[in-house]
Amino acid sequence: MLRDRMPFHFVRLRKFWYAISILLILPGIISLFSQGLNLGIDFRGGSLLDLKFQQAIEVEQVRSVLAEFGLDGASIQRSAETDFLVRTGELSEEENKKVIEALDQKLAGVTVQRSERVGPVIGRELIRNAFLALGVAAVLMVIYIAWRFEFKQGIAAIIAILHDILLVTGIFSIFQIEVDGSFVAAILTVIGYSINDTIVIFDRIRENMLNKKKGDMLEDVINASLWQTLARSINTGLAVLFVLVALLLFGGATIHNMVLALLIGVLAGAYSSVCNASPLWYDMKKNEIRGKSRTAHA
Repeated sequence: MLRDRMPFHFVRLRKFWYAISILLILPGIISLFSQGLNLGIDFRGGSLLDLKFQQAIEVEQVRSVLAEFGLDGASIQRSAETDFLVRTGELSEEENKKVIEALDQKLAGVTVQRSERVGPVIGRELIRNAFLALGVAAVLMVIYIAWRFEFKQGIAAIIAILHDILLVTGIFSIFQIEVDGSFVAAILTVIGYSINDTIVIFDRIRENMLNKKKGDMLEDVINASLWQTLARSINTGLAVLFVLVALLLFGGATIHNMVLALLIGVLAGAYSSVCNASPLWYDMKKNEIRGKSRTAHA
């Protein structure tokens, strides 16, 4: 029997996995409703300055100069010993020029490597397009999985992906980590990673359903499929995590938040693909089988 060959039973522990997921995402959901996300200039509009000073200086020195212009609340991020990323509210060209001149005079010279300004209209459009991209991706994935497997598996996969998205956005909300345009790219990448892992598992379930022996229960077939694909899931996840950890440590401030979102999302995706998607499909399938049984007896 399939149930006798596995160290433990994933499907029978599904309520435990569900409880872990709820405990992980619930604080983030509360934070999203209470304090929301720390939207960067890509979404709310503002100015960004990528500055390189001629000598090493401290963040507080930069902030003291900006405070003279009422910008003491600006986000100042060191990207190298002499390099800083400064994000402020939207500045006019004249204001931008005065700020740079003051930094140049008071902090021994500065070179502007990049200067960008994003209006709030563009920010609102980016938010709308981000939600549209996520919605289109979800619909297409359900259609594909319904065609390749069955509709209920598509729904289970989307619920698992929603778990991943809520976990990433929840952590960013709790710690008020800035969310910019690259965050959307990270979320879409996490969705792609998670759905790929889920489809591999669903494909193995389909194969095992075709070859199951008499007496093999649905929960045992799913459990066997999860164990058979577990090594692949772990190896793929570790390979991606090694790269992301290296980028997080050495990639610099510019991509730090995007890599952090990817790192959290990959971990969440690896977990949800194994512990949420297939058990959720089992619960839906079990209810369907019970409904058919009752109809047949009626």
